[in-house]
Amino acid sequence: MRIFMVHPHDIYSLDEPWTRRIKALAKELVNSGNEVKLAYFPLSRGINKTDYFDNFETVPLNRSITPASFIKNIINILKFVSWADVVHLQKCQHYCSVPLILAAYSMAKPLHYDWDDWEEKIWYESCGTGLHSRFVGLSFRMLERLVPFLSDTVSVSSRHLRDLALRFGIKEENIYFAPVGADLKEFKPDIDASAVRRKYSIDKPLVLYIGQLHGAQYIELFLEAAKIVLSKNPEITFMIVGKGFREKELKDFSCKLGISSRVIFTGAVIPQEIPRYISAADICVAAFKDTEVTRCKSPLKIVEYMACGKAIVASNVGEVRRMLGGVAMLAEPDSASSLADGILMLINNKGLRENLGRFARVRVEEKYNWSNTADNLLMAYRKIYGQ
Repeated sequence: MRIFMVHPHDIYSLDEPWTRRIKALAKELVNSGNEVKLAYFPLSRGINKTDYFDNFETVPLNRSITPASFIKNIINILKFVSWADVVHLQKCQHYCSVPLILAAYSMAKPLHYDWDDWEEKIWYESCGTGLHSRFVGLSFRMLERLVPFLSDTVSVSSRHLRDLALRFGIKEENIYFAPVGADLKEFKPDIDASAVRRKYSIDKPLVLYIGQLHGAQYIELFLEAAKIVLSKNPEITFMIVGKGFREKELKDFSCKLGISSRVIFTGAVIPQEIPRYISAADICVAAFKDTEVTRCKSPLKIVEYMACGKAIVASNVGEVRRMLGGVAMLAEPDSASSLADGILMLINNKGLRENLGRFARVRVEEKYNWSNTADNLLMAYRKIYGQ
């Protein structure tokens, strides 16, 4: 099958790491014997050369908001839509979704929408509710209702998004479950992480958080939990892996809490090194508040922690219970003390850490991996392509 995939962000930039989903799915679809072309929108202007990434072609488009760019994108997209058997869209940004839908409809090509986050709510949590923000949010609101309705099939990453799709009028038989997955070869137990520990001079227990340092990430919860834990065990090191515009603010917050000497901010880490950082940790944490955004999430960090066989403490919200129930410590959402209790329990019980890590790896092998998610997508494609 020939599959044309489109994503509104830059698959080559460390500033937009959420593109890992579309790249992993494209790779798995190629491994299953399909042909894939992936269009993306570079952050830097002037990129106009096609390239190859894991045996699929990548095609740069233009995210400038001008009539000329819009028309040029439609012309380029038409060429690839004509080649494809199925068209796959992830996310609903207008500069991406509108040209693709126009092209797919004009050429009568089946369209699949991969819905992995509630973009409208993420926008407001990240950017506030000022006048400009409300205008952008309104476009998300309109498109996030229209795009699934105009698509032939829809995949969702969480039960909450499934419920939204049903509420927006999507037929249940056209909805497919596509949670995040882990690359089981890249993320695995027993990776040598000694270089990471040497780099940061870590010889005591390490508690790790991976995430983007911007809005709707709730890293303050992790830092507040760290303060509680350090008051009872001051030898533990906490590490935050990631970058974002809130980095200075979060560093200042750790200073305010009086724990900056025990918290390491690594900044951006290339994707190939992420498994080593996870493997360096004794405990991995995913901290969330209970919001409309987090109820929709199928958090990538969690499955990558699981794949590395790590003991996990995570806030119990949205898909987290389905992913981790019985194989991790679940904390109350928006509760630093509950996160701290889970961390302390695991720090003090090596056997429990090891058992939970083994069980987590088994679950990700059985369900939460990109191969399974790609298989679900192929079922959706075959339905609309007529195979």
